[in-house]
Amino acid sequence: MGECMVERGVAVVVEDDDDIRTTLTEVLQQSGFAVHSTASGVAGVDAVREHNPDIVTIDVGLPDFDGIEASRRIRTFSDAYLIIVSGRVDEADTLMGFEAGADDYLTKPFRPRELRARIAAMLRRPRTLREAPAERALPPRRGERLSPGQAPHGDPHGPHEGPEGEAGSPPAPGCCDFAHRGLTLHEASRQASINGEPVDLTRTQFDILLVLMENGRTVQTKADLVRRLRNEPYNTGSFVTAGEERAVEVHLGNLRKRLGDSSQNPRWVETVRGVGYRMTP
Repeated sequence: MGECMVERGVAVVVEDDDDIRTTLTEVLQQSGFAVHSTASGVAGVDAVREHNPDIVTIDVGLPDFDGIEASRRIRTFSDAYLIIVSGRVDEADTLMGFEAGADDYLTKPFRPRELRARIAAMLRRPRTLREAPAERALPPRRGERLSPGQAPHGDPHGPHEGPEGEAGSPPAPGCCDFAHRGLTLHEASRQASINGEPVDLTRTQFDILLVLMENGRTVQTKADLVRRLRNEPYNTGSFVTAGEERAVEVHLGNLRKRLGDSSQNPRWVETVRGVGYRMTP
């Protein structure tokens, strides 16, 4: 209470319970969002398509089709932060939510303060820049950042070429590229590709992959990844729940599926059993 409210964008609430829908709407409005609320899966998907929100909260038990299916449909066209709010506490339901593309899973009854904290943590992570142009420079080595105007290591063509092909044109401000075994990540535009073919990653999948590629062969624990998704430094020592670590496992599994990678014979992401994850040699 007493915090300064700033305009943060648009939110859509998909919830069939009138009281909970009102609570979610009030919390989001207090957090600075213009809120559009709906009571069914069809109306929720339509509202997301119409309003292009930054945040979507969606109930699992909707009257027409469940929130898991609604989440899958939303993920086909929207990069909004997606929070499933459900009274179901079974781990299987939580995992299904993440597999459907959710960024977070909040169980009822929830505390408004907790919801605000989760939203604030997600907003510290940038949204996908869907209209940013693809870069054409040759990929750098894994873990090597490129500064504006710098050619990738071993690139015989010299400085980066701009979108019109002029040598010396710098890439987008803040641009950093990473590449490993044909997998390329462009941090500024938040685009991923394999051998030049775009790969559609969710926000969380991209963030996890970015951390791993930044650190190369240095193992990242599940707690490291949880804290990075919260936009915290690694050395904070903040508490990480078993549920958060399990969510990272699910996101990692979904990331591998999107990349067409294998946990048994990985091309890119290697599991260090009992410790965490790192990029392959």
